Amino acid sequence: MHREARFGTVLVATGAGILAVVIAAVLLGPLLTSWGPNEIDPAGATIAAPGGAHLFGTDVNGMDVWSRLLYAGRVDLGIAVAAVAAAVVLGSILGVVAGYFGGWLDDVLMRLTDIFQAFPTFILALAVAALLGSGPVNLAVAIALVNAPAYARLVRAEVRTIRDLTYVDAARTSGASTIGLLWRHVLPNSITPVRVIAPLNCGWAMLTLAGLSFLGLGIPVPDAEWGAMISLGTGDVVAGRWWTSVPPGIALLVCVLGFSLLGEGLQERADRVRR
Repeated sequence: MHREARFGTVLVATGAGILAVVIAAVLLGPLLTSWGPNEIDPAGATIAAPGGAHLFGTDVNGMDVWSRLLYAGRVDLGIAVAAVAAAVVLGSILGVVAGYFGGWLDDVLMRLTDIFQAFPTFILALAVAALLGSGPVNLAVAIALVNAPAYARLVRAEVRTIRDLTYVDAARTSGASTIGLLWRHVLPNSITPVRVIAPLNCGWAMLTLAGLSFLGLGIPVPDAEWGAMISLGTGDVVAGRWWTSVPPGIALLVCVLGFSLLGEGLQERADRVRR
């Protein structure tokens, strides 16, 4: 095995391992804590230091940080993956249509993507989230709309190359319908770069969600979400009460690292295949 292939395999295995541990922890959350994410300690232990009944202490509202950390992972991972999946589907459809048919339809769709991509991604996500409002579904839609144009351009570029290849011409002359041709021959062979970029964008989507929640446009308090937890505990860090915001920050960092390593590993493998 070549060095590049080994390196890509190590990156994929490391990233997948990190994400597997995180996913297992958040799914087994009810078994790992006896507190609910919004349950307030009846003893009134607000901003209690880690230890005793609270592994990671409590926040300013008297809620268990460890419990909220686990349940927030479900929200962040779920919204990020759903948003990227929706962006892949929408962007792939637009890219296939634009790349295969070309002409005025291609011009219109690409000019629309140019408008979306003319704005900084987070600023655009901020505007869309403010327009749609908070809530998991609206946030997933906002992040998906911001990501979809990039996938549309990737798929379009691949389709413009694939549509004139011999096997596509053979399928076309054999009487295959346009939808069948696109579904069976064009689309499966044009989404290779999408499979590489999607894990990286999952990490970006998590950062975007955390940023929106930090600014008050994401998941509303008291619901558990890593960005909202960081925002709520920002003032505590200055006073030395690090446990209210540092753990969710580390959890976010670990997840983004896992997605980044997975994406980089897939990129290394794809580059190796092309060479």
